[in-house]
Amino acid sequence: MIATGPTPCVGAERDREQAGTTRRYDRNAFLYDLYDQPMDLLGGVRRRRRRMLAHAGGRVLEVGVVTGRNLDLYPAGLDLTGIDVSERMLARARRRARRLEMPTIVFDQADIGRLPYPDATFDTIVATCVFCSAADPIAGLAELARVVRGDGEVLLVEHVRPRSRPLGWLADRLNPVIVGLISANINRCPEDNVIADVLDVRRGVVWREIRARSPVSATATEESAPTPQNKEART
Repeated sequence: MIATGPTPCVGAERDREQAGTTRRYDRNAFLYDLYDQPMDLLGGVRRRRRRMLAHAGGRVLEVGVVTGRNLDLYPAGLDLTGIDVSERMLARARRRARRLEMPTIVFDQADIGRLPYPDATFDTIVATCVFCSAADPIAGLAELARVVRGDGEVLLVEHVRPRSRPLGWLADRLNPVIVGLISANINRCPEDNVIADVLDVRRGVVWREIRARSPVSATATEESAPTPQNKEART
């Protein structure tokens, strides 16, 4: 998998934005499940996450694990590691893992743009609603490509800027407010940043479910490498 596209911020600017995101996630940790639940239920997001996580196998890294909302959706018998930038989110994820009697899960505080793992460490990488809040989504995608094994899979569930002109306009106007409250950009298009051997993609109005194999040749381009846009859209 190769990440392409304009990098939103670099260096000190990126670090400042990521620090702000971490503070907001720490602040909102006790409310996270409450404000996320309507999206899961009404938007069908839990169903989408369950469908994608069924493909997880072997040694698994979940980036942006937040409160551990995906833990009960994984198949049995996995070697699971979860990371998040927020220690308060991780504290809740650890408690959820204990309630679910999943004591072998490893939780690390880490930034998706600087993963603390060697190359080709994991068989599967999972990210659900992560790239909306990453300070540098391009660097984050590149890190996923680095730490997944050559025959492994990257499983993404992400929301994107609506393609219709009125909804896209509304998302652009609301985005600064949503970012200030919960650090989630609602007008990003992470699907457009992925160049990979895309195994499957499902598209809804604002949702994308992407299964990708990584890495591909570093010489691949948007014209020569399969992209989500080349696949048949499904809902």
